[in-house]
Amino acid sequence: MTTNYEIRYASNPQDAKSYDTTRLRKDFLIEKVFAADEVNMVYSMYDRMVVGGAMPVKEALLLEAIDPLKAPYFLTRREIGMFNVGGKGIVEIEGEGEIELDFKEALYIGRGDRNVIFKSVDPEHPAKFYFNSATAHCTYPTKKVTKAEANVLKLGSLEGANDRTINRMLVSQVLPTCQIQMGMTELAPGSIWNTMPAHTHSRRMEAYFYFDIPEDQAICHFMGEPEETRVVWMKKDQAVLSPEWSIHSAAATHNYTFIWGMAGENLDYSDQDWYKETDLK
Repeated sequence: MTTNYEIRYASNPQDAKSYDTTRLRKDFLIEKVFAADEVNMVYSMYDRMVVGGAMPVKEALLLEAIDPLKAPYFLTRREIGMFNVGGKGIVEIEGEGEIELDFKEALYIGRGDRNVIFKSVDPEHPAKFYFNSATAHCTYPTKKVTKAEANVLKLGSLEGANDRTINRMLVSQVLPTCQIQMGMTELAPGSIWNTMPAHTHSRRMEAYFYFDIPEDQAICHFMGEPEETRVVWMKKDQAVLSPEWSIHSAAATHNYTFIWGMAGENLDYSDQDWYKETDLK
């Protein structure tokens, strides 16, 4: 197996205004989330969120403690939330046994000195474990969450091209966590817009992972300050970092699903700073 990681430093919004396409993609886009028998991670200085993916094919993959953590285990001072976006998989947690995750099922694992191993049930249809991890001050129980257990919110309309179902799965309404909050938004056929009206939340950073879209289609992710927006073109199975000062929204050439994950100061969803579509620039 191979573990790859990189560090992404935080950007000042005043500086980000001058970024060209190459710099925007270098600082915010995570192009390679999955590769066969690899664990890939980005250690972000936005609330020290780790965004990554594990794709076990021919071998099981250990969630290793990368050097920036300076810890004996990845979870020594961290919690982690994950979704399986591939074939049926298994997460083996030292001292707790194995947990099977099917497509679009989620798992939360709390802080603690123990190994986590990713496996696929069928190598011909490998699992793809997308994960977000944040620092944790206490330990909460491991819990698997399915869509049937999610806190579900339906928003938008087909007329507005934003008919969507928000499955809030690893969130405070479903289970206790320290920082991590994750969910999955599914857009209905004929709908392409998400997170409109746009908003920011200076108390939390966010990461978006886009999937469930044909290989030959693309996603247009919008970011930046409301009066100074930028666009990042993305493909299937890619992720993007969203700073606290940035909006996070997208439109695509096809309907899609995305996973959102947050870390930061609070777990309150009612504290967004909203912006009208007509006020964006």
